[in-house]
Amino acid sequence: MKVRITVNGTLTEREVEARTLLVHYLRDELGLTGTHVGCDTSNCGACTVLLDGAAVKSCTVLAAQADGGAVATVEGLAAAGPLAALQEGFWEAHGLQCGFCTPGMLMAAKALLSRIPHPTDADIRRGLEGNLCRCTGYENIVRAVRLAAEKGA
Repeated sequence: MKVRITVNGTLTEREVEARTLLVHYLRDELGLTGTHVGCDTSNCGACTVLLDGAAVKSCTVLAAQADGGAVATVEGLAAAGPLAALQEGFWEAHGLQCGFCTPGMLMAAKALLSRIPHPTDADIRRGLEGNLCRCTGYENIVRAVRLAAEKGA
């Protein structure tokens, strides 16, 4: 089947099998490997992208379901230059260690900040609760999102 999906502002069109997951469309068809496959069970959130502005786990969405929609991936955060405020926040507050979960965390945080520009720590924790990190203990991630919000992310 043919799907047309706007990814990071660029219209893409590909023939895919009906069972193709959005995560595989992004990684295998478009070469956008920032979206990570972590668990294949939708538990970890490493594959989180924005679909029409909402954070979704792309391992649970078929590419066909995104047909006609707009997807934002981590590659789109600062595609044209310097780091986005969210990326700066993660850098400055040491919100990452191994970095595997970071793309999903960034995209979940972006969705959160679009809904709640000035979140409390409780809002941040709730907004990221579907994303797992095995390295940081989350404190620096919460601090990073708070810092990005203060910068107007």
